Amino acid sequence: MVLCSSSTSLSPLYLLKVCKNVNVRYLEQVHAKIIRQGSEQDHFLVAQFISVCTSISPNHLTYVSTIFDRLLQPNIYLWNTLIKCHCTHSSLATSINFFRRMKQNCYVAADKYTFPFVGQSLFWCFGVEGRTDLYGKCGEMIDARKVFDGMPVRNEVTWTSMIVGYSTNGSSLEAKKLFDEMPQRNHASWNAMINGFAKSGDLASARILFDEMPEKNLVSFTTMIDGYAKSGDMASARCLFDESPGEKDIVCWSAMIAGYAQNGQAKEARKLFIDMCCKNVKPDEYVMVSLISACSQAGDWEFAEWVDMYMSENKIEVTQNHVAAALVNMHAKCGNLERAEALFGNMPKRDLFSYCSMIQGFSVHGDGVKAVALFRRMLEGGGLIPDDVAFTVILTACSHADLVEDGCHFFHSMVNEYALSPSPDHYACIVNLLGRAGKLREAYDILKQMSVPPQPAAWGALLFACRTHGDVSLGKEVAAQLFKNEPQNAANYVLLSDMYAASDQWSHVDHVRNQMSDKGIRKLPGCSWIQQHYQ
Repeated sequence: MVLCSSSTSLSPLYLLKVCKNVNVRYLEQVHAKIIRQGSEQDHFLVAQFISVCTSISPNHLTYVSTIFDRLLQPNIYLWNTLIKCHCTHSSLATSINFFRRMKQNCYVAADKYTFPFVGQSLFWCFGVEGRTDLYGKCGEMIDARKVFDGMPVRNEVTWTSMIVGYSTNGSSLEAKKLFDEMPQRNHASWNAMINGFAKSGDLASARILFDEMPEKNLVSFTTMIDGYAKSGDMASARCLFDESPGEKDIVCWSAMIAGYAQNGQAKEARKLFIDMCCKNVKPDEYVMVSLISACSQAGDWEFAEWVDMYMSENKIEVTQNHVAAALVNMHAKCGNLERAEALFGNMPKRDLFSYCSMIQGFSVHGDGVKAVALFRRMLEGGGLIPDDVAFTVILTACSHADLVEDGCHFFHSMVNEYALSPSPDHYACIVNLLGRAGKLREAYDILKQMSVPPQPAAWGALLFACRTHGDVSLGKEVAAQLFKNEPQNAANYVLLSDMYAASDQWSHVDHVRNQMSDKGIRKLPGCSWIQQHYQ
């Protein structure tokens, strides 16, 4: 059957509803009609087309999958239709793969119609254990519990899957109830419970279980090390690291090095990395990123050069995008912009983090024009959408370089084009930018119109601008706001006092100094420090 000339005026939806005993040619013509009238992104119409195709013959599954892949953002109805079609025609593995793809998309979530078909596919592919495990991993613990409670016989796998599911999804108490009921515990269940408590920040409960565990393994130690490191308790983390049994694997080393990096202990991270290499443990990309992160936080040029030299001598290729992005960030923060630009230019795919690192590098080292040009290039590329952090970076760059017009443009673009609500940091940046340019009243009006109370940093930036431009009247109003928010901050009193002194209002200077004396506020003396060879 093919479309006759009289059918050309009929809608594709009508043609799909009336078709019976049709062949592939007929469906291709309907599909062509959908494309011609610009309806290839009509979710309901495409879903009907997929259903008709697969109801006629399961041989059309590949064809409809191709059509589905051309959709920009398929909704849950479309995902369910495709999963159902594959499940119905025994394409079970493909059904599960589409479900996994769906879970990776942040714009759609599974609903009550999704799981019956996924569960059916899992049951026939992997049995009940597979269904329980997948529900748990996807965060659908109510469905997982229904499957678990309905099982006539449970084994260690199903018990552990439920405990892992509850722990992963933040339900440590539910996980503990099951753990206590578990007839025979294994390493996986013990470690799942320890990991659940550690990730929720309940290190005391995690440590109690760890100490009670009859046979601890390296995974148990690594889990506790990671928990202590993320809470900032590096002393406890190091004690367990030194006590861990046998040869430490790369995961254990990585947890400890990452902990030092995250807690600003770059010197210790580097020393431990060298110790790891001396033990003939080959570093992986995660360890390298942790080491690079430690260097970035320290802002140490020599450390950065050492990392570069190590990677070159050991032929560690920068093939992973996140490793390259970390290196760009490291060199930019350490002031080696030439090397950062070279790495950035050679990246096969630049993400938002790498762009922000490069933009921030230009900004910090005084090249606001390049920072703005790169930000515009990122926007023109069309593939990346700036977030609130990206706008903080570019607004700071504009502020440092006194690029008022660009800064105001980006601020309004953030609100109007990208529908982002300005954070206190964004307001502080724009106020600082306007204040430095002498647009004090504009900056003041922005602070007064904020929906949330401005941070002291924003008021402080405006007070500093008032002193710079000699606006004593406004400076007095701004100082009054700061005295309410930070009554013990000596810097605010000193700024106001200096402003009065610059305008020869010495009686007001005495008044401010008397206020400081009455409140017991003292100006702290300044200090400077330098670092050389880690000393």
